[in-house]
Amino acid sequence: MTSDGEGGGASGGRPTMADVAARLGVSRQLVSLVLGDRPGPSAATRERVLRAAEELGYRADTAAQLLRRARSRQVGVLFTMEHPMDADLVEALYPAAARLDYGVALSAMLANRTERQAIDELVGLRCEALVLIGMSAQAPEDLAEVARRVPVVEIGQRTDSAGTDSVRTDAVSGVRLAVDHLVSLGHRRIAHVDGGGLPSAPERRAGYLEGMREHGLEAYVDLVPGAYTEEAGARAARVFLDRDVLPTAVVCCNDQSARGLLETLVRAGRSVPGEVSVVGYDDSRAARLSFLSLTSVRQDVERIAEATLEAVAERLERGRNESTHVLLPTTLTVRESTAPPRL
Repeated sequence: MTSDGEGGGASGGRPTMADVAARLGVSRQLVSLVLGDRPGPSAATRERVLRAAEELGYRADTAAQLLRRARSRQVGVLFTMEHPMDADLVEALYPAAARLDYGVALSAMLANRTERQAIDELVGLRCEALVLIGMSAQAPEDLAEVARRVPVVEIGQRTDSAGTDSVRTDAVSGVRLAVDHLVSLGHRRIAHVDGGGLPSAPERRAGYLEGMREHGLEAYVDLVPGAYTEEAGARAARVFLDRDVLPTAVVCCNDQSARGLLETLVRAGRSVPGEVSVVGYDDSRAARLSFLSLTSVRQDVERIAEATLEAVAERLERGRNESTHVLLPTTLTVRESTAPPRL
């Protein structure tokens, strides 16, 4: 039986193109034309072949197909398992890649895998470009070395490593929108749960400080250390609860920290937004849950994905060599977690 990278269905293994051809009494070449969606066979023949393939349970061996191609047209995506926003971005990258005729290969960052191991795995899978979601590179020079082999696009940060591109949202303006909204409601004692050195956190902190300064509220600046986790938000809430006076509003570094803060305040008998208004960042799916109804700075994940794949295509298809850095606007989605302060 002719080998095409799949097992032999006739001997109990995976069905092959030869099995489909034998079932119909046609040549394997004809089946290959139909399953490869190439011109030649009539509409009726295509229907017969596709029906037979479905009945036999034939599935194309994608790995074998990739090996036969001169180009893989695969984009490798390195992401973490920690943040819901990363999963939203991965989901948006699939249709954005498909529109440009690229496939997507995923590699997750785990505690027992270094970033470089995950990158080398994707390159070993013949990925033509790499997309790094919200990671801090181990060293800019290391990332630059990777970029000499394949195009690299960073999402959510800009390390300025040689040869890399980046796609980010304007976090400074985004958090300033949150501060503007709270001030318009009458808030003055506005705190910020900081994200430390995590990707985009310094820009979010800068947006908070700028917003407070622009409204003449420097005396009320209140930065509390945090991170992009629910537990960090809960710790920040306990810091506030230990004080004699609560802030009337809190801008959190992301939606996860906002959820941890909000739930901890509510369990302690404090009203949100009655006593404390809460704003998140990302406008993730969690923000839209009815029991949270979280006001949040929105990042447009579909637009981020489109800009990322466009940067890839510019490198691979149009030969661009200079780095490009895209900064996309943010908006504020207002929900029920913010209200005027109690008098």
